[in-house]
Amino acid sequence: MIEYTLIRSGRKTIGMQIKDGKVIVRAPMRLPKAAINAFVTKHADWIEAHLAKAAAGQSLPKLTEHELNALAEQAKQVIPARVAHYAAMLGVEYGRITIRTQKTRWGSCSSKGNLNFNCLLMLAPPEVLDSVVVHELCHRKHMNHSAAFYAEIARVMPDYKARHAWLKQNGAALMNRAAR
Repeated sequence: MIEYTLIRSGRKTIGMQIKDGKVIVRAPMRLPKAAINAFVTKHADWIEAHLAKAAAGQSLPKLTEHELNALAEQAKQVIPARVAHYAAMLGVEYGRITIRTQKTRWGSCSSKGNLNFNCLLMLAPPEVLDSVVVHELCHRKHMNHSAAFYAEIARVMPDYKARHAWLKQNGAALMNRAAR
């Protein structure tokens, strides 16, 4: 049986996450322990895959403050040019571009059109960086994740899903390198 931490609450469904290399299961107050164990057993392959991914990410060296600053400087040189390129393709305007070291996000777009990007994107392949830029710029047309939003992304970047899949598979390991 896989070891896990159980958190019971007033929720209606059972859920699971991998955090810091540990399995956390969240379950309704009255759900029997046997049902929770069955849920964990049913998802054992998923758990093992994600634990292995987390372990691989933890084995990468942490970036020093100097290295993070260098990535931020590099991002300030690279990202605005990519934003300008894709903004022209999409026919959108944008406001300020900010580069940060974030632990949970690759990018964001405010309602005012200001764009934020994670300097850790400089560790990803250029096509993955471009996919984040396009994603955020498409929010200038659709401030949601609707079908129309993804259709706009696909219009400019037909292979967006493959690029996004790379980030989904490798992103946690990259973000873990900046954990302080």
